[in-house]
Amino acid sequence: MTCCEVIDFLLEYLSGELSAGERTAFEQHLAKCPDCAAYLKSYEQTIKLGKAVFADPEAPVPQDVPEELVQAILASRRRDA
Repeated sequence: MTCCEVIDFLLEYLSGELSAGERTAFEQHLAKCPDCAAYLKSYEQTIKLGKAVFADPEAPVPQDVPEELVQAILASRRRDA
């Protein structure tokens, strides 16, 4: 498996949708490629942090979040509603 294939299969790997052979190849590549292993770790952390953001929708926005980001999120929510 190549680095590009690891990225292509990342979501399926995390959701358990890869076949046994694909999963083995994926994990063998991770064992040999520190860059892909680091990418997987950061991807998992991103998912974890994304879920944490929505844990309490009534929680105040942290003060270190840029106002432009807050406004962009609010605008996106208005469009989706």
